[in-house]
Amino acid sequence: QVQFVESGGGLVQPGGSLRLSCVASVSIFSIYPMGWYRQAPGKQRELVAGITGGGSTNYADSVKGRFTISRDNAKKSVYLQMNSLKPEDTAVYYCNALRPSTSGWSASVPVFGSWGQGTQVTVSS
Repeated sequence: QVQFVESGGGLVQPGGSLRLSCVASVSIFSIYPMGWYRQAPGKQRELVAGITGGGSTNYADSVKGRFTISRDNAKKSVYLQMNSLKPEDTAVYYCNALRPSTSGWSASVPVFGSWGQGTQVTVSS
């Protein structure tokens, strides 16, 4: 069974930074594009950042220029560096492998139906 373990969230003031980590128990991790999702209260889960096995990245417009996704294939890990955080970034953040869509990166869907517990990010003064 595939497992994702996210960590690194917390309470931060607007303008602050956090670095999220996700460890995946996925065989042949390097072949999978990986993504970070977030879900705010009362809202649907949304894809905010993705990275291919080769390191190409994509971002939702709402986080472009502020968030940076990276990965370490040897550690089966993916990271999300979040800078200039805003209150609207408050959400639970999850990672999953991505299945690309012919409709574009933003239409990618999660590969695995199992999700980790997520990590809570709260941006508030």
